[in-house]
This record gives sequence, C-alpha cells and structure tokens, in this order.
Amino acid sequence: MWEKIRVVFTIPELRQKILLTLLLLAIYRVGWHIPLPIFNQAKMADAMSKSDIFQMMSVFSASQLGQATIFGLGIMPYISASIIFQLLASVYPPLEKLQKEGESGRKKINEYTRYATVLLCLGQSWFFMTWLSTQGWVNEEFLRDPQNPGSGILFGWQLVGVMTMTAGTIFLMWLGEQIDEYGIGNGISLLIMAGIVARFPNAAFELFKKENLQLGAGRGVLGLEGLITLLILFVAVVVGVVLISQGQRRIPTQSAKHVRGRRVFGGNRQYLPLRVNQAGVMPIIFASSLLMFPQMLFTWMASKWPALGPLRDSFGRGDNFTYNLLYVVLIYFFCYFWTAITFNPKDMSDNLKNYGTFIPGYRPGRRTADYLEKVMVRITYVGAGFLALVAVIPTAISGAMQVSYTVAQFYGGTSLLIAVSVAFDLVQKIDSHLVMRNYRGLLEKG
Repeated sequence: MWEKIRVVFTIPELRQKILLTLLLLAIYRVGWHIPLPIFNQAKMADAMSKSDIFQMMSVFSASQLGQATIFGLGIMPYISASIIFQLLASVYPPLEKLQKEGESGRKKINEYTRYATVLLCLGQSWFFMTWLSTQGWVNEEFLRDPQNPGSGILFGWQLVGVMTMTAGTIFLMWLGEQIDEYGIGNGISLLIMAGIVARFPNAAFELFKKENLQLGAGRGVLGLEGLITLLILFVAVVVGVVLISQGQRRIPTQSAKHVRGRRVFGGNRQYLPLRVNQAGVMPIIFASSLLMFPQMLFTWMASKWPALGPLRDSFGRGDNFTYNLLYVVLIYFFCYFWTAITFNPKDMSDNLKNYGTFIPGYRPGRRTADYLEKVMVRITYVGAGFLALVAVIPTAISGAMQVSYTVAQFYGGTSLLIAVSVAFDLVQKIDSHLVMRNYRGLLEKG
C-alpha cells in the first residue's frame, strides 16, 4: 500500500490535483472557525451542544451551527438549490430541454442554481440571525436596547451578518467548483466529508472520557462490552457501505454482427452494470433532513404546552420505534424517488438500440425498457433495505446504550455512511488516473 501511495505522488498531474484539493479543504477549515463578533459564542455553544437537531443539521450542511461563523450556513443552500433544479428538470419542460442540450444547457442550469443559492442564503441567514437574537445571545454592544437582552439585534449589524454568511456560502460553493475542475473528487461531497471527519477527535475523546473498563458497568455508563459493540458496529458499517457502493446487477448484452467485405465485426457479449444503490447517500440525507421538521415543531410545541411532551419524545432519535420506523419508510421512498429521477430505462434502451446492442430474449425498444425498469425496481428494494439497516440499527443500539449524539452521529451509521461513501468515490477517481497511466489501482490486489 505504501508503494502505491508513493506512486500516486510521483505522477505530477495527480500530485498537483491532490495537493490543491487539500489546500482548498484547509481554507474551508480555517473559515469554519472564524466567528461573527455579533453573538456570544460561549452561550451559543453551550445551548447548541445539547440539541441533537442542530448537530445533525451541522453534519449535513458542512457548517458549524453551534457557533455563528462566516460559514454558518455551510453548503446546504447550494445543495437545496441543486436538488430543486434537478427535480424541476424532470417535470418542467423548458429545464428538461436545457438539460438535454449538453454542456451549454448544463452551464445555464448551473447559473440558475447559483442565483437560487444566493436567494436561499439571504432568507436562511436572516431567519437564523433573527432567531439567535430572540434567544438573548447577542452581545450588548450590538443590541437595539443594551439594557434589554431580548430587544433584538440592530438592523445594520443584522444586515452585515446576513451578507457575511451569504458570502461565506457562496465562497464554499466556489471552493467546491474549484475542486471539481482543478482538484480531484466531488467538491461539495468532500466539504461535507471534511466536516464529518473533523468531528472524529471530539467523538473519540467523549467516547473514552466516559468509558468504564469493567464488564456490566450499568445503563448510562459505557463499559468494556459497550466499547466492543461500538467497534463491531464501526467495522460492520464500513463493510456494509463498501458492499452497497460496489454492488451491481450485471445484465448480459449482445452486440449485433455486421459484415464489411470479408470481415465480421461485432457479436461480442458484454454486460450492462446496474448499481444496487443507484441513489447513493441522498436518501439518508433527505430522510434525516425531513425528520428534523417534526422534531423542531414538536419541541417548540412541548415548550408551550407540556402535555405534548410524549409526542415530542416519539420523534426523538435513538432506540425510538416511531422515529426509526419513519426513518426506514422515508429511506425506501427517497431511494425509489431518486432512482426514478436519475435512471431512465427508456433512454438507456434507446442508447442500446442506437449502438446495435440488445438484451438476449427481449426486443429492442419498449420491451427492453420495461425489463430494465423491472430489474431496477427489484435491486433498489434490496439496496434500500441494506441502506436502512446500516443507517438505523447502529443508531438504535447507540441510543439503547445511552451514548451521546456526538459519538452516535459518527459511529452510528449516518455520518459514517456518508464519509465512507465519499472516501470510496475519491479512491476510485485516483484509481482512474493510475490505470490510465498503466499503474495498478489502490483497490487492486498486488
């Protein structure tokens, strides 16, 4: 392995891409720690650390919601805008037409996505800062009435904060695009992964700070058996993610024979690979994000009407049956939903027909498209089940063991699922550069 890593850095172009990617990620991490002077960061960090909702939002947005920083919104507004336009492109004819125009159409859609990101940033940052000011976390020199902590932030400073957070998100969007064009890997995914991996030291510190190396330490105290269980879960999630990422259903195809002079061309037997998990980690992100809203709503309602406390608790994370059931249902729904958007059996059937390739036993055209759709429905069911298992079981066990969310979010499936998937995709991209230059890939056996 060390020899393969040495080979990676002996290729000038690949070395330059990797070093540039690391530099841009380092810039992101520096900005991640630069706070806005308007708010009392100590009060915010103490209150936010007790909220699972804000910690989960921070993971998926590559942000630091526990503190008001220049990258406080993270990359989530850009992801939201991208998802909105991707969904619109499948139902809105003008955007669908643009999408089929190739590179020029893609650039136009990216331009619209950037404009939508700016609008989302302005709205979200204004709402975020208004909410922070109502919590009494504004430093007194920035208050409308210094004698009244709940008077709210001065309009001018609120506008400065909104523009700063908007500029921070736009800068993160630019960083991601630079990684896409000049670095290696998917820029936005790498930013999210960097935010997740950066939480690993805190998770490990909290894990070993509370551990008690005795068997049967009791509920609420992590004993030796708890550490072994978490270690097994960690390995199982990593293995499961690799299996999901690599899993394929290979459809045999046959190319038609054609004769030119005395020579016969074609007639080769090949395979059409269909990924078991076509949707990637998007169902996890969508399902977790959607379940935040009832959590936030019922938490707020329970603070006003204590009788609604059981309803709030039914949507809590961990070993809660209602939450995990809804989590599994939403993962299945978004797996099929995202696969339906990204996988078009009719287009694939037409492409096979245009290249003179067919699936044995099925006529080109509609019969082939129906067969591909049926196969994708079946393997998506398996992929969604595996995805739900990896995401829910570790989180439920961590909740039953009374492990804090800081530990559970990394070792409990969701964050680890995203981090391993992105890292695996990065290694595959490095492998493509190595194979192109006749070297063995990092994933190939010696």
